[in-house]
Amino acid sequence: MKNSTILTVIGAKCPMDVLSPVTDAARAGNLHLAYLAVGAVPQFPNYGVGMLPYGTPVVPDAWQEAVQQTGADLKAKLDEVEDMLAKEGLSGDVNSACAEPVGLADLVAWRANLCDLCLISNDLRDDPYTFKNVLHGLLFNSSAPVVINDTAGEKTLSPNHILIAWNTSLPAARTVKQALPLLKQAKAVTVACFDPVMSEMADGENPGSDLGKWLTRHGCNVTVEQHPSGGREIAECILGRAKEVGADLVVAGAYGRSRLRENLFGGTTASLTAQTKMPVLMTH
Repeated sequence: MKNSTILTVIGAKCPMDVLSPVTDAARAGNLHLAYLAVGAVPQFPNYGVGMLPYGTPVVPDAWQEAVQQTGADLKAKLDEVEDMLAKEGLSGDVNSACAEPVGLADLVAWRANLCDLCLISNDLRDDPYTFKNVLHGLLFNSSAPVVINDTAGEKTLSPNHILIAWNTSLPAARTVKQALPLLKQAKAVTVACFDPVMSEMADGENPGSDLGKWLTRHGCNVTVEQHPSGGREIAECILGRAKEVGADLVVAGAYGRSRLRENLFGGTTASLTAQTKMPVLMTH
């Protein structure tokens, strides 16, 4: 991914030693490192809004203090990141976004639209609501692929083995195309189909073979596999197989089913994003 812009979304508590491994890859690939430090502020209390001329607006001191503290924490983190970029002599920029959790979705998406890849720091998981809104904003409102569980991009930017969780859905196809530069870098690519429907109108008579041929034409070293789930969750099967083949990164389409259904009943995307060990690249 030479000359690419890599966006890393971090929180105020992101450890600097977690970010440092990306410097070698950035220098080798002439990457531009963009950092966006995000902080969620409490929702503004509706009771504090009066209706003029019958009431006087009141801004609670606690709310103001929380907003000011969040801004100060983000500023301190940005200063640390700027120092790191200057010390390493790397191309980069730093910005912050401070809003209610729901508002962060659009702010991070706006920044991601002009980036080639987005990484989400795991320190944002300390506030699940913030993590969820950042992830959903990047997946649904931006055009860049998103990676979780690899804050510095150490495994994503220099992959040895990538596992593609493949079906014929549009999100899966989009994700593979977005990941093509990384797939071409990898020494091995495994295309894994779980519980495929082997019919002409579904996954084809030999599921994954068409994708394998296409990737081979791009110079990828591809192995195509079909696996029964045996009643296990598909996400569990994907992660298990990735571990067995020694994959550095899983590539998977996100939300082949509706967000509402995933949120209510769970699903493959929900399970893949909940785990914290295996790096996963996704798009919708």
